[in-house]
Amino acid sequence: MKHLFFDLDRTLWDFEKNSEIALQIIYDDLQLSEHIRSFILFNTAYKKINTKLWHQYGSGKITKAELRIKRFIDTLKKFDVHNEELAIQLCDGYVKTSPYQTNIFPNTRETLANLKTEGHELHIITNGFTEVQYIKLEKSKLIEYFDVIVCSDEVGKNKPARDVFDYAMYHAKAKPSESIMIGDDYLVDIVGAEKAGMQGILFDPKKSYREGTHEWTINNLNEIPGLIPWIKKTTL
Repeated sequence: MKHLFFDLDRTLWDFEKNSEIALQIIYDDLQLSEHIRSFILFNTAYKKINTKLWHQYGSGKITKAELRIKRFIDTLKKFDVHNEELAIQLCDGYVKTSPYQTNIFPNTRETLANLKTEGHELHIITNGFTEVQYIKLEKSKLIEYFDVIVCSDEVGKNKPARDVFDYAMYHAKAKPSESIMIGDDYLVDIVGAEKAGMQGILFDPKKSYREGTHEWTINNLNEIPGLIPWIKKTTL
């Protein structure tokens, strides 16, 4: 298994933690307490709305531009705040602040370094937006580990569309039989990859999935090196 393809958000880069830090900064800077009595309420509402809209974006129901602004317009409306200018300020502030946060999952760098030493070629396949994903990788000091970085907006489709995985393997000069996808979303990362002929490792640090959801499941990234030989045996 020469080629290992990683998702970025919620797999290497701790999206939840970094997003919360960024939103707290913006909440304070824009004095949102004048409209919403606590950051916890604001953050909880935003997370639900953002998740819903990302699903819509992933299925092609809304555009990238619509997603970016609508998540803040809808969050403000939840608190009966109808202020598009404020939503734009939130949108701009989030894009400028979030990707500069640098929290990553435990053992990320150590695992990537170990895998490189063992001779694997490492790549990224992410549904995140190109202009922010590169910042995340650079600021978190992860970019040096990866040979090919594919953001789905380059392809014009999102994971789990097979075109995204095929595009990444083409640019990595990788065959499906020698490729593994590691990601936190079973349907988007694992099922999508398997339909493209790849193997998949489900990263489930919070044990959110039912036991047995996927044969190759890990809770810590440092389990990957020990798992690869077992996956390889099943493909021989």
